[in-house]
Amino acid sequence: MNVAEIKALVSLLDDEDVEVVSLVETKIRSLGGEVIPFLEDRWEDSSLSPVMQRKIEDIIHGLQYQAFIGRLQAWYETGAKDLLEGLWVIATYQYPELSLEKLRTDLDQMYFDVWQEFRDNMHPMDEVKTLNAIFFQKFKFGANTKHFHAASNSMINVVMDAKKGNPISLCAIYMLIAQKIGMPIYGVNLPSLFIVTYKSERLQFYINVFNKGIVFSKSDIDNYLAQLNLEPNDTFYEPCSNADIIRRVLRNLILSFEKVGDHDKVKELEQALQYLLD
Repeated sequence: MNVAEIKALVSLLDDEDVEVVSLVETKIRSLGGEVIPFLEDRWEDSSLSPVMQRKIEDIIHGLQYQAFIGRLQAWYETGAKDLLEGLWVIATYQYPELSLEKLRTDLDQMYFDVWQEFRDNMHPMDEVKTLNAIFFQKFKFGANTKHFHAASNSMINVVMDAKKGNPISLCAIYMLIAQKIGMPIYGVNLPSLFIVTYKSERLQFYINVFNKGIVFSKSDIDNYLAQLNLEPNDTFYEPCSNADIIRRVLRNLILSFEKVGDHDKVKELEQALQYLLD
């Protein structure tokens, strides 16, 4: 459809004939995201009633949600190879206009700042100490203990700007920078805590990014599991996939909206999670 046809279609949303309005809504939804700017222009019309404005808001949200699901499915079905892209997809649920390229640029700058401090043939522990110093002291990333369950902790753009996040968001940024430098650092799905592991052919240890990058060993994980009365499982010691990380981010986001009673968003995100489980 051309611009004039789309504008004419949107103008029919407040037609007096209920059947006409129903047909118009169905047609608008079928057009996808391209119609959103025209709906936003219509929404700004001061003559619209609150009921009509709410109807337009609902249609816009529905279209944005369809686009979000489409991005999530496309990322997953093409191999879930790019973690940053997966985190961007999750963030577009709340920030549909968020630029993936802006996130890449910001991450590249962080990488460059860290790369400048690295030297050839550094010991893995020295690499981690260097990364920790820049990540926590220069960049000033830290745990968002005050608002631990806030939905913003699952939004990569907010965490990168505010420098505060939950365990998985901080680990994700830390890991993305480390991997870009060439460090073999990967996520680990511990119960109630997300961490990262440095794993090469000769060496493996663990890093708690949520606790200022403290380094610990397999025996520490054994003790942690014992305190939780859980049996050891390979999942708790070995790297997880990008898809695993995004599933966990989604579960955190669902919990965030459950805690504030936003049942509509809980339902939408549970449906999104199901696409990654099927």
